[in-house]
Amino acid sequence: MAYYVYLLANDKYGTLYVGVTNDVVRRVYEHKSKAADSFTKRYSVDRLVWFEIHDDVETAIMREKELKKWRRAWKIRLIEEENPHWTDLYTELAAGHSG
Repeated sequence: MAYYVYLLANDKYGTLYVGVTNDVVRRVYEHKSKAADSFTKRYSVDRLVWFEIHDDVETAIMREKELKKWRRAWKIRLIEEENPHWTDLYTELAAGHSG
């Protein structure tokens, strides 16, 4: 099974959120639909700007905890290395999602 560590933003250089899930499309949809009272709902953080895939949950959780400790500038650099325009990756992922 795949596990995803992901970064959401509300805008380019805006508020950032780090999360982990086994279904990134479902999870980002939950953020976008503002289903629960949460940090992401309060700050409208629902643009998927970066993610990586891990084979096991322990590794994914360790990586999430590591990223949460990172300086903001490091997270921005990580995003911009793969997604310089801060494009919302959700649309493309959801189009190819079958689960």
